[in-house]
Amino acid sequence: MDTQRELLIEQRVANDAKSPLVAYLLAILLWGFGAHRMYLGRWASGLVMLALWGLGWLTAPILIGWPLVGLVCLWALVDLFLIPGMIQDDKDEMRRRLGSGLR
Repeated sequence: MDTQRELLIEQRVANDAKSPLVAYLLAILLWGFGAHRMYLGRWASGLVMLALWGLGWLTAPILIGWPLVGLVCLWALVDLFLIPGMIQDDKDEMRRRLGSGLR
């Protein structure tokens, strides 16, 4: 690949990349809803997180749901450290896709 194509790919990646600020705001403000995972393209795990969060709060009054709520809170806390890697994976996938499309 020549330099011009590489520059075009990097420009496209920079323009289309997900924002870390938005991901962190979603993770902090909407904590257990999994919105940050859905924003980063991980729909399945975001929906699982949302389902566990909802099920946990629905069953919390009978004390069964508290472990689920705790699990989702722990998951969301760990995600705060995983967000940069998720964004980098998204950028790498975009580079692969754009690189193979230009050949």
